[in-house]
Amino acid sequence: MEEPGTIYFTGTAGAGKSTLVRAFADWMKSVGYEATVVNLDPGSEAGEDGFDIDIREWVRLADIQDEYGLGPNGAQVAAADMIALKIFDVKQAVQELKSDYVLVDTPGQIELFAFREASKAIVDALSGDRSALAFLFDPALARTPGGFVSLLMLSATLEFRFRLPIVNVLAKADVLTAEQATEVLAWSEEPGQLYEAVTRDAPTPDVQLSTELFRAIEIMGPLGALLSTSAKEGTGLEAFYQSCQRIFGGGEDLEPSQAPAND
Repeated sequence: MEEPGTIYFTGTAGAGKSTLVRAFADWMKSVGYEATVVNLDPGSEAGEDGFDIDIREWVRLADIQDEYGLGPNGAQVAAADMIALKIFDVKQAVQELKSDYVLVDTPGQIELFAFREASKAIVDALSGDRSALAFLFDPALARTPGGFVSLLMLSATLEFRFRLPIVNVLAKADVLTAEQATEVLAWSEEPGQLYEAVTRDAPTPDVQLSTELFRAIEIMGPLGALLSTSAKEGTGLEAFYQSCQRIFGGGEDLEPSQAPAND
């Protein structure tokens, strides 16, 4: 059996990672693919339903706080290291399920996932040749030029940190007006429009910083178009699947070759 495709869903707190993971898993199952959903957030307040493998079976944030007398931040740091010690148990559980895709819901505190050495060890242990990151753009941040550029920089940092291909996703697109969504997507497709938006306001330290960040990102390479998705409305999921397949299989579809009539 071919190695499953592994996708790590990342993004800032509140970007909608857990919701999109579950919506995408449901979409995959509806068209005939098997998807294993893995929760790597030991502090998740979501119910256990919907996760096939849950790190909270081995490491739970509340237990760490009680046992070691730590606050939430200290417990998150300790939990990241503990997860790294348990990751081969998680990997074995993933392998036993033998699915087409493995969808990994990462911790809400993106700075812990992005910058802790333990997170790099976790990703290295779980990832095979067919692995990618999905970085979710929170529309509350993405709808302003400065926020959009900041998210681009964070996405580029994750790609550099983990050395994995990345798909940038506009999550919860349904909360934006049609005009706002069109503008945000245009910024990802036409760097010139983003530059104009960034420099539109009178020069301030924030504008100057956004301009310099934009120039740095532009030098690194193509920005890459955002994929617009809505877990609530079920839109953009097929396009997301196709983007992942281009990474994993050079554009070749998995079997069975099915797709919904409308996305």
